[in-house]
Amino acid sequence: MSALHDAVQRARASGLRLALFALVCAALLAAVEALTRDTLRDYAEASRRATLAQVLPAGSFDNDVLADSVALSEADAALLGLRPPAVAHRARRGGQFSGWVVESVAANGYAGAIRMLVGVDANGVISGVRVIEHRETPGLGDYIDAARSPWSQQFIGRRISDGLRWQVKKDGGPFDAMAGATISARAVTAAVGRAANVLARLPAEHSEGKQP
Repeated sequence: MSALHDAVQRARASGLRLALFALVCAALLAAVEALTRDTLRDYAEASRRATLAQVLPAGSFDNDVLADSVALSEADAALLGLRPPAVAHRARRGGQFSGWVVESVAANGYAGAIRMLVGVDANGVISGVRVIEHRETPGLGDYIDAARSPWSQQFIGRRISDGLRWQVKKDGGPFDAMAGATISARAVTAAVGRAANVLARLPAEHSEGKQP
């Protein structure tokens, strides 16, 4: 009985030590999460701001584009492949409107959805297109990524109100696509066109929105 009692006591002590260890680890993890939460959030926001800036002309804005936003209608959000609430980000310089940025999602990429940002300047001219997420085939369909290819630059300078056919040349439009990887280009081109349609309906001086 004494041996059994000792074994039970040892097991209980081990269990208590494990419980205490788990409690200490949980407390440490919670403390680390609390200490880094703001840092991670600030980093994510800074990264987002930097990406937004890539589709606007350099020096064309001095406001916080990420914070200066205008709500889009549910119909426009659906057209862009976004879940409401969705917004357009407005650029200003010296308090004057200088451009818009919206996100557009092509659900029909070769390997899944393709997320991108589309920017226009105050004259309604596309200033940049940047794919921010995709799973297209490396070395083939990933040429849609501006970091890997200049392909997306062909959208820059196009006026959103010109009534373009937002299609690749293979489908009768004006935009190039790489042979053997047309699906990716077709999806991005159509998504840019949908963004252009939404942006064309946004007035240069909007009465709503959030200005920092």
